[in-house]
Amino acid sequence: MDRKHFISSLATAGVALSALDGFATPLPEKKSKPKFKIPPYLKAGDTVGITSSASYISLAEVQPSVQLMESWGFKIETGNTVGKKDFTYGGTDDERAAELQQMLDNPNIKAIMCARGGYGMVRIIDRIDFKQFTKQPKWIIGFSDITVLHCHINSNFGIATLHSKMCNSFPDDWTKAEPIQVTTIESIKHALFGEKMNYTAAASASNRLGKAEGQLVGGNLSIIQNMAGTASDIDTKGKILFVEDVDEYLYNIDRMFWNLKRTGKLDKLAGLIIGGFKTKADTVGEEFGKTIYEIVTEKVKEYDYPVCFDFPVGHQRANFALKCGVKHALEVGAGGSTLKSIY
Repeated sequence: MDRKHFISSLATAGVALSALDGFATPLPEKKSKPKFKIPPYLKAGDTVGITSSASYISLAEVQPSVQLMESWGFKIETGNTVGKKDFTYGGTDDERAAELQQMLDNPNIKAIMCARGGYGMVRIIDRIDFKQFTKQPKWIIGFSDITVLHCHINSNFGIATLHSKMCNSFPDDWTKAEPIQVTTIESIKHALFGEKMNYTAAASASNRLGKAEGQLVGGNLSIIQNMAGTASDIDTKGKILFVEDVDEYLYNIDRMFWNLKRTGKLDKLAGLIIGGFKTKADTVGEEFGKTIYEIVTEKVKEYDYPVCFDFPVGHQRANFALKCGVKHALEVGAGGSTLKSIY
């Protein structure tokens, strides 16, 4: 049988001709967008669990946060992983996964604060069963490495989470804390009690003016680009994306923004917020040659949504609580920028 007749026979039998070329595997099914949910806001008497789901932290280091949150009217349940140490982690993977699971499933715990970031969440995320959590959502609190949880929960379950400071950011002596420390930590309380959030940022010459509305998503840039192509990847279409990072070289930040661009996370945004970026010094004689402002501007020059630089979020004192997944309004004007939660 000649090739022409063979192909014709296959077509008649209902076999796709494209299958003859390379045995291509079918594309994965697209996930349907989850219905958006906001966990119940807290009230006095509610219990907040503290767990060390990533890096190690001592019991002494969490005490200032425990005392302050108790003064807000919360009961605090400190997990067994706090004070445990397995090399850099707050206990073994098994211990950290089990405790996070227990707190997610415990109906008496109304919010979970991750004690600190560091590294470790990606090692346990695929072990966690979110079935009970989706039935009874609760606020997950943290940032940095906890961006893994923010991304995973937003993408798969459409449940709001709280990007904010953690236990290791609470000052030992509240009376001696700087005003920005007080204000940013109190923003956690305001968020958990259900207050509308309203933040401002100073004007930047690199800002792109405009207005936008959309769900707020984002977190640590390194984590977001690392989640690309995984079950924790976030969908940024029509949303306001915020990013921040610390201890990275400028060339690596440039590479990560290329990742965002090439994976389509920048082209259909409603707006872009650039938080704090603390960079490592270039090697003398091998300077990268672009600032963070130039890196970002280069990647978004073909788009027309508003872009805000120097927003108070990130690995810095000015790190306000942001409700991920909640709809916000962003306005970038000549005199500065504002970000307001809508519901």
